[in-house]
Parts: sequence; structure tokens; C-alpha cells
Amino acid sequence: MASTNPTLGALLRGLRTREGWTLKEMSAKSGIPVSTLSKIEHDRLTLTYDKLLQLSQRLGLRMSELFAESTGTAEQAVTARRSIGDMARAVHVETPNYDYYYLCTELRRKRMIPVLTKIRAKSVAEFGELVHHSGEEYIFVIEGGIEIHTEFYDPVVLKKGESIYIDSNMGHAYLTAPGHDEALVLGVCSSADEGLMESLLTLHGDGEIALPAEARG
Repeated sequence: MASTNPTLGALLRGLRTREGWTLKEMSAKSGIPVSTLSKIEHDRLTLTYDKLLQLSQRLGLRMSELFAESTGTAEQAVTARRSIGDMARAVHVETPNYDYYYLCTELRRKRMIPVLTKIRAKSVAEFGELVHHSGEEYIFVIEGGIEIHTEFYDPVVLKKGESIYIDSNMGHAYLTAPGHDEALVLGVCSSADEGLMESLLTLHGDGEIALPAEARG
């Protein structure tokens, strides 16, 4: 019967996860090359007791802490971050297809990006190529109606009060639904990529970006 005891690689990986370190950060703290740490974590290399003692000392840990297993029940740290979104403090990006109002932009490294969007494009030909970016997104129709075109599904029309959740890596475009000149939607884009905001802004090409008055000084 296979042993259920964790390997050294699993223990080191657990330690990194608990401390929030990258391999590069652990390498800098321990003095062990990144390549060596990677091999240990993938159980392709082990360390002698002397090396383990050296590792624990350089990391400022007791040996018992080094070998402590994660219970998986540790509470996530409370950051107490908060931001109130309003149009006066939004970053406004105007493009031929949309008016975007990025909210709560003073918070950095967000994993959710809230965006109010006025949609004007009426056809795929007018819109251009479908958009792709990392993560997922949720769209809620506040006013008007929208027609959603995606890479793998037939177009769908949403009315006021309806919503959709999609994989943002899939090509997509939001158009005004027939009978509407404009539509207003609230979108929330989410990704593990901490540079999501910057990635979204690059999608706008030559769109005109207007910072909120307080940011312009």
C-alpha cells in the first residue's frame, strides 16, 4: 500500500503557498537555486539533513515549521480594502463601439474589474474582430438590449434585467439589439492575472482615455 506521508517536495510547496512566496523569492531567501527548488518540489531531488537545517535557518524557521503540513483551513488575511465607485472617479475610455467607465481604479492588483459600458455598435462588421482576453466576465443589462456574438455559440439577445457569464478567452462582441440605438451594461471581468486592468486597456487600441479630474490634478 502506498504511503500517505507527504514528500519533501509537497512540504516545500505547501510552505511556499502558506508564505505566499514565488520560487524566485524562496530562492533568494534560502540561497538555493530556483532550478534546484523546482526539482525538489517535483520530487526529482531531495536534501540531506544538513541542507534541510541550513534551509530552515536561512528561512528563519524551526525544523518543525518547515515540515508543518497545511490544514487547508487557514483563514485568508483580511485586507480591509474598500472602494466606492462613481462616474466622477471613473476612468473613461471612448471607442467607436463603446464608452467604457472603469470603476474603483484606485485599487491596484484587483482580480475583478467593474466596468459600466455604453454600447453603440450595431453589427459585427461595424464592431470588427471578436475580442479575447484572460479570465471570465459577467454582463448585466441595465438599459436597452444587447446582442452577444461569441466564437462557439449562436448569437443571443438579452433584454433589460438579463445577464450572461462567459469565458473571456472565447472571442466575443457585444452589440446593441435590433430596435435600440444604445445600451448600458454593467460588466465585471475577473482573472487570476493581476495585470488584468492593463490588459483590458490595451484592447481599446486608439481609444481616447480620460482620467478622472482628481487623477489629473
